[in-house]
Amino acid sequence: MKLFDVYSILDIELNKGNGVYVFDIHENKYLDFYGGHAVISVGHCHPYYVKTLIEQIHKISYYSNSVFISQKNKLADLLGSISGYDNYSLFLCNSGSESNENALKIASFHTGKKKVIAFKGAFHGRTSGSVSVTDNYKLVSPFNAQHETIFIDYNDLNILEKKLKNRDICALIIEGIQGISGIIDPGFDFFCNVWALCKKYDTIFIIDEIQSGYGRTGHFFSHQFYPIQPDLITVAKGMGNGFPIGGVLIHPKFKPYYGMLGTTFGGNHLACTAAISVLEIIKKENLIKNAKKMGEILLQKLRIIPNIKEVRGKGLMLGLEFDFPIHDLKNILIYKEKVFVGTSNNPYVMRLLPPMNININHVKLFIQKLSNALAYIKKNGK
Repeated sequence: MKLFDVYSILDIELNKGNGVYVFDIHENKYLDFYGGHAVISVGHCHPYYVKTLIEQIHKISYYSNSVFISQKNKLADLLGSISGYDNYSLFLCNSGSESNENALKIASFHTGKKKVIAFKGAFHGRTSGSVSVTDNYKLVSPFNAQHETIFIDYNDLNILEKKLKNRDICALIIEGIQGISGIIDPGFDFFCNVWALCKKYDTIFIIDEIQSGYGRTGHFFSHQFYPIQPDLITVAKGMGNGFPIGGVLIHPKFKPYYGMLGTTFGGNHLACTAAISVLEIIKKENLIKNAKKMGEILLQKLRIIPNIKEVRGKGLMLGLEFDFPIHDLKNILIYKEKVFVGTSNNPYVMRLLPPMNININHVKLFIQKLSNALAYIKKNGK
């Protein structure tokens, strides 16, 4: 049997990780400034993370949600305390797409409606409901297209209010910062106005913090830069530092009932152990503060590089827009300079999503490697 060929794969096989570095099977060392799509939040193979998982797997790795799992309660308490949403409830699942799927389902149960507003450039996942609010026609099959989604541009607040006035909208879903579209932050005025409109027209306000959450931007959630409070918040990626886990933070106005939501693997012993250790590391090592500080230093250094037209984002979620397509630059960084970076749907934008435990030396090293790659392109006419 062969694998179903749906991924464009780098000619690199990694077999080891340590902190902000990964190593391939030929013992080449790479600086990881991408974290596998923002998943590696506290560093590769953090000793405490590894220790807690080993201890747990020697006890019990899995049983279903038909039994009491104390780790779920511990995770909910810790997440509520660190995020500032201790009065919310938590539903656990396995991925970001499932988190958004369940958030949309909760909103629809609550309102009895099914139309959803999303934004142009959005990416919320690939399962049926999540992909229907993702602005990429290539990912939406005829089966997925049955959902009723209205896509609006960030700048069209008048159109947004016009749609909400009909009072047939179930929910509005938006990323805290759009990731795949090239690190697009709608900003203070936008979020405040959208929140006010959702309250005015009784529309459920969902913020997808799957890529922009978990301390990466310098706040636990990126929307906490603004005086707003979403009804539902979705999380995943950095939540488990590589172990599959996702969740929905749920406002107290939503009332659960048995059977309303469900998942076979969500909230299992190992997943919760991974997520608890991530939060404990974030807290103990002050990684949110570090993400803010390192992000500011990185931003300052990037802004003086001539080829970069614009640097967008917050903390350690940054988009670098160049004055040329970055395909060759990305490959030179990965294969020649041995540093992982990310791309976006915008061919001119590079994404940086390093682990939150980077230090000043890693920032300097990245800037040197980026400068080397740019010099190589200039010299060789790439």
